Amino acid sequence: MISLEYVIAALLVVLVPGTGVIYTISIALMNNFRQVFYAALGCTLSITPHLMASVFGVAAILNTSAVLFSTLKLLGVLYLLYMAYCMYKDKGILEFKSENDQVSNYQILKNGFLLNVLNPKLSIFFLAFITQFVSPKTLTPLFDMIILGMAFMFLTLLVFLIYGACAGLIKDKVIQSKKIMQNTQKVFAMIFAVLAYKLART
Repeated sequence: MISLEYVIAALLVVLVPGTGVIYTISIALMNNFRQVFYAALGCTLSITPHLMASVFGVAAILNTSAVLFSTLKLLGVLYLLYMAYCMYKDKGILEFKSENDQVSNYQILKNGFLLNVLNPKLSIFFLAFITQFVSPKTLTPLFDMIILGMAFMFLTLLVFLIYGACAGLIKDKVIQSKKIMQNTQKVFAMIFAVLAYKLART
């Protein structure tokens, strides 16, 4: 059911840095690896609604309903801009924290979830991507799509954790300099703003 071609294609998709990767890396630089796990898990869990939407045809509705699609996209843009603002102003969960002043795992997971769940393009992506790997001869197409989606989620979690671990290796160098810390925050704020702009333009 899960072919090598699907695994390779899914990995190529996941490896491309996007909102989830940027968020996970930012958490890795500002917190500990345990919280990186919650960041990656939140981003991964946000795939679930989009997968279910694709499986049950909601993605097709989003693709034909301009108003609904635009509304969800606007919410996604606003949330990305909010995250950029938090980063730039040293507010919220994207702030650099000391080990004794960590934000809660729930906050990190929740924000990771909301970053991707408000992007309606993901539902349409799954509808277009996963269906390519469902055999036309299968007797259980919905079940096959769910299995493929779960495999995609597993790969996403794995890759995001690797990104986070790699970022964590340079964390000590970053936090040793207040200027580097501040500049890193500003860079991430700009990246989130650019992602918001890209989402708004598509």
